[in-house]
Amino acid sequence: MNNFFTELENKTVVVTGGSKGIGKDISLTFAKLKANVVISGRDKEVLNRTLTELKEFNDKCIAVVGDLSDVSIVKQLVEKAADEFGTVDVLVNNAGVNIAKPAMEVTEEDWDTVLDLNLKSAFFSSQAAAKYMIAQNSGRIINIASQMAFVGYYKRTAYCSSKGGLVQLTKALAVDWAKHGINVNAVAPTFIETELTAKMFEDIEFKKDVESRILLEGLSKPKDISGAVLYLASNLAKFVTGETIKVDGGWTAI
Repeated sequence: MNNFFTELENKTVVVTGGSKGIGKDISLTFAKLKANVVISGRDKEVLNRTLTELKEFNDKCIAVVGDLSDVSIVKQLVEKAADEFGTVDVLVNNAGVNIAKPAMEVTEEDWDTVLDLNLKSAFFSSQAAAKYMIAQNSGRIINIASQMAFVGYYKRTAYCSSKGGLVQLTKALAVDWAKHGINVNAVAPTFIETELTAKMFEDIEFKKDVESRILLEGLSKPKDISGAVLYLASNLAKFVTGETIKVDGGWTAI
């Protein structure tokens, strides 16, 4: 790779929701480059299994259990990373949730559950990480948004709202923190083929509809998203900020 990404060795990378799906693949990608990866998740057993995999590539990785809908847990996660490794260099706000319901059936609890994790936790984790990034005058924050930030879709009112907000949050933080050497960007995936979405795609009509909207063949894989995240975390993207890279196979191009 012509020594690309070697600058990420020994960097401290926090990945929220890093134990499953996209987050796990992102975490493994950084660990393979010898970054010190800190992952979070709610399921301790799953989290520890992923941590074991990460340590096969870099023993200096840790896991923090907790529900990031709770702002106090968000702050604890970032502080734990800084206490363990001295700073926070890269934050990947990946933790997210969707409650698929028609708009008329969405409750206040549903709305708060989705917005609290997808948007609120991303802001407060960014704020917590920025404290350390400002002190060192450098840092990368990468938000995992969605193509649903740019289009509507069935049974995703709260989800689309949260991801649209995340794209705007990305721009606002990029403007606020550029003077501190912090690049803030986002990656907007389409539906990803993972063990987490397998049940969703058992609905053949739904799968056909999704595939009909993607111009490239097949469904996206986690590594497609990890590649975009890796680029934004690296020196290759040092002049990129406030941007959202769509990894949607052309869904939003039509």
